[in-house]
Amino acid sequence: MTGKKQERKGKRMEPGRASQTVYRRSILKQLHNDTHAALFPLGQEESCYGISCKEKEQILSCSVSLFGNEKDLCVFAIAQAANHLAAKGAVARGVSIQILLPDFAFESRVKAMYQAASAAASAHEIEILKADAQFIPGLHTTIVSVSALGCVEQGVILRQSRMAQPGEDIVLLKKIALEGALRVRRAKEEEAAARFAPFFLERLEAQKEQIFSMREIRAAASAGSVSALHQIVDGGILAALWDIAESAGIGLTVDLRKIAVGQETIEVCELFHLNPYQLTSAGSALVITKKGEELADTMIREGVPAVVIGHTQKGKERLVMNGDDKRCLNRPAPDAFVHLWAQENISNAAED
Repeated sequence: MTGKKQERKGKRMEPGRASQTVYRRSILKQLHNDTHAALFPLGQEESCYGISCKEKEQILSCSVSLFGNEKDLCVFAIAQAANHLAAKGAVARGVSIQILLPDFAFESRVKAMYQAASAAASAHEIEILKADAQFIPGLHTTIVSVSALGCVEQGVILRQSRMAQPGEDIVLLKKIALEGALRVRRAKEEEAAARFAPFFLERLEAQKEQIFSMREIRAAASAGSVSALHQIVDGGILAALWDIAESAGIGLTVDLRKIAVGQETIEVCELFHLNPYQLTSAGSALVITKKGEELADTMIREGVPAVVIGHTQKGKERLVMNGDDKRCLNRPAPDAFVHLWAQENISNAAED
């Protein structure tokens, strides 16, 4: 259920930064750091944050911003950021979280969001280095910004730009669009509950942990002969394929039939008329390597779904094959989740 009317618990917040009382009660008390990576203790008064790394390690950072009404919106952002670092060979050590909420939101929403963030971060040994919340007049939905810091050994950073070469294999790790299906289910909760049996939705939710793929991505990166590694997020797998080819100035051919999509994801996408190939897919990744079959076999032996879906080639021709049907890969379209918001005019607050 969504909409302003469902936000009934507690006191509405004053516009601006969360007060010290709210910060201590609904943010600080929800966070439980035990990895000791932070250079400063958590506190609203701290303007900076940092992590300690071993000698001969470099610090890498990335930022992810998401919008939506999910109470676990921070979890999706943390997963994306940590996976991005893993794709560069880094281990995420800490994150900074900034939540911007509409001024009609209640304190209970902030508390629930930081509870979810803390549980996910702790489960993956990621420390929350800085946490804040602001209530913004005129804002219609929640925006989460997560900045992640990680450590990587000098000389092992895997760069994206111009690294892929013609004549290499394209390997897909895991199934696509799970993250998007989970977020769509939250955004359209009433419609999903009316269409699907409870056991179906439980089966979908049981896969949520798959959006965290740091271990799998690092394993693929260290397998050898990897030219590029790209997590599939905004715009889905079609956007990720375009980005890889565009950054390297090469062409490619992929077989759409080899791209793995979970049955639950397919049914959610069918219900809301969404294209799973254009849906955000945190946790799944594309690996460009000269030894695609070897890498896929290695990952499968480790329990990670992996398959060669195509190859890179000289020139600028970028083709998507589906049986006898052949079409050109187009420039990335807006993510299907964003399209859903624009088309359906989803309400601006979720139930507490």
